[in-house]
Amino acid sequence: GLPIRWYALAYLAGIFIGYWYLLRLVAQPGAPMARRHADDMIFYAMLGIIIGGRLGYVLFYNLGAYVENPLGIFRLWDGGMSFHGGLLGVIAAILYVTRKENLSFLRFTDYMACVAPFGLFFGRLANFVNGELWGRATTVSWAIIFPDSGTMDPRHPSQLYEAGLEGLLMLLVLLYLFWRTQARYLPGLLAGTASLIYGLSRFFVEF
Repeated sequence: GLPIRWYALAYLAGIFIGYWYLLRLVAQPGAPMARRHADDMIFYAMLGIIIGGRLGYVLFYNLGAYVENPLGIFRLWDGGMSFHGGLLGVIAAILYVTRKENLSFLRFTDYMACVAPFGLFFGRLANFVNGELWGRATTVSWAIIFPDSGTMDPRHPSQLYEAGLEGLLMLLVLLYLFWRTQARYLPGLLAGTASLIYGLSRFFVEF
């Protein structure tokens, strides 16, 4: 009788695994933050993801409906989150923490970018389980039928493609750069690499 909200589980898994990994990164030499900053950041990041993601969905995708029913904004259990809004919320959280603690914004962002693939990976798996954001019709042998698409045409499981690219590929690249090179000491390099991989992955899969 208790419905499982896969997207909520994905958020929780991404946040807590990301926090565990962030603590490992912070424990390495040259970290731009202390443990207490990481603790603060995970709290504000959660707020940024939830508030930013929800407001982004309201503003970018369904503003008219929420103008008619403003209280619907708070009905998080009905679904409706935006990656773009969540990203802006996390950036706002990083700005707040770094300015309050007088830390380097770019280097702080580099470390947060290293943990982002966990959330992206689990989020795309939740998209797949929910049967949303499917790809175009295809005849490839691994095509999936998504009943909510309105047809019984097999389609590309684009959610799994993005989980592999935005999640696993990005994680592997950032793992190599962080642990095998001096990238952590070059402000903006890790965050820029993550942004490039994410942008190219989305463009490739969606077009």
